[in-house]
Amino acid sequence: MKRVIPVLVLSVAGLIPVWRYEPSIGTTTSTTTTTEAVSTPTPTATSSSPSSSSSGSSSTPSTSSKKVVQGTAINTDKGTVQVRVTFEGDKISSVSMLQQPDHPQTTAAVPVLIEETLKAQSSKIDTVSGATITSDAYVQSLQAAIDAKGA
Repeated sequence: MKRVIPVLVLSVAGLIPVWRYEPSIGTTTSTTTTTEAVSTPTPTATSSSPSSSSSGSSSTPSTSSKKVVQGTAINTDKGTVQVRVTFEGDKISSVSMLQQPDHPQTTAAVPVLIEETLKAQSSKIDTVSGATITSDAYVQSLQAAIDAKGA
């Protein structure tokens, strides 16, 4: 009888993580409509020149312009991944996710991937452990955006 209580307590404690587990169902979150992003598989680029200012001591060179480029939408087992990259001159100034899988590992990985991209200023970054599929798709979409910027 002394063993029954610890066995029951440990059995319940071992089953709690199983009950709380939420499997990925392949849904995606998107800031743009899915039909628009999927129907345009080629990267697109838009550029905007900065507003002209009469300040002579501007720290930004007058030849630099902002260019916003969307990477290709990459379909994965977890969902679609697509990035938008903003360039200021030849430098990557910001990266945002247009589409990403609705998955806890992806949600945790995205800030790390963006930070690494801004440090490296290229698509040559490490994948995030636990989000390898999303990381690989992020790198592919990022490289497509970088290639489209040069074109």
